[in-house]
Amino acid sequence: MKIRTLAGTLVLSVASIGTAFAAQQTITLAVDNMTCSSCRYIVKKALLKVPGVETATVSYAEKSATVTFEDTEASVADLTAATTNAGYPSRLAAENTEQAQ
Repeated sequence: MKIRTLAGTLVLSVASIGTAFAAQQTITLAVDNMTCSSCRYIVKKALLKVPGVETATVSYAEKSATVTFEDTEASVADLTAATTNAGYPSRLAAENTEQAQ
C-alpha cells in the first residue's frame, strides 16, 4: 500500500514539473498593413485564437499589439504567424530587445 501511495505521489510530482517552469510573458509586436482603425479588431481576434494567449491589446495609432501569453503554450513565432495569416505581418518590436539587454 505504501508503494502505491509513493508511486502516485511520484507521478503527480513529475506531471507538475512541466507547469513549474511555465512563465507568463508580455511582449509587443510591430504590426504592418493596418490601414484603418477596424484592422485592430482583426489582429486582436487572430491573436486571441492562439492557445496560451491571455490578453491582446492592439493599437492602430502605434501599429502595435501587446500580448500576454503562457510561454509553454505559445511562442513569438506562433503570434507572428497568427497575425501574418490574418493579413497583418508582425515582428517583435524593438522595445522588447532593449528590455532583454
